[in-house]
Amino acid sequence: MVESAVKHRRVSPPRNRRVALALSAAVLSITAVGGLLSGGGSADEDADVAAALADRAALVDRADRAERATAEPGEPKESPTPKPPAQKVLRYDFQEQPNSYFCGPAATYNALSARGIKVSQYELARRLGTTTYGTKSAFDTTRVLNEMLGEEVYQTREIRGRATPEDMERLQEDVVRAISNGYAVVANVVGGTTDAAGIWRSYPGGHYVTIVGYRDEGRMVKVADPAGIGGDGTYWVSTINMARWMSTRGYSA
Repeated sequence: MVESAVKHRRVSPPRNRRVALALSAAVLSITAVGGLLSGGGSADEDADVAAALADRAALVDRADRAERATAEPGEPKESPTPKPPAQKVLRYDFQEQPNSYFCGPAATYNALSARGIKVSQYELARRLGTTTYGTKSAFDTTRVLNEMLGEEVYQTREIRGRATPEDMERLQEDVVRAISNGYAVVANVVGGTTDAAGIWRSYPGGHYVTIVGYRDEGRMVKVADPAGIGGDGTYWVSTINMARWMSTRGYSA
């Protein structure tokens, strides 16, 4: 008796399932790294975090290459997604905040100006609900950014508690995605961080800044600070430090 050839054909799980399994394995591989972040952000800690993120990326890459190697001959190939540039800085119209509590409106203005939208900080303050105590949260900046754009482009990313490696990687992905598409990111920070030049930037009561660029594939971000720091109001910060700076807060991207 001759059996059908189809009966003996190797059946692979759907591609999206295999990719999901690879990603799940990658997430599991980094879960243990969370314990490394109980300290205060030392150089060794940064190296551990960077190594963990690199290991995760390598695992996903190996899984993807294995997936392509075992694909069925007749399986349709997906169109590759264009790779974003390794670095990009937006063009924007920079404004400083006119008083101690308008950092939210100023950061929102700077972000909107990258899209060619210019509206007064006082109008933005009205929409944001800004008071002498400042602007409440990134949910407000997200809402007003979308109102002014006329479409739901931005979403709020919360960093609850101390930033984790997953938060850091997601920030890098969000910054590259947003800026490569022409949109700045508004960040709500608190406390202090050290920038790429070794300068300590501190806002104990909280502050809003705008991320207007990135380099090194998003491992460094360019911050436009409306607080009146002099020069063009910008400095570079590592994505790891930027995520930590937003711990317990969040951003609009």
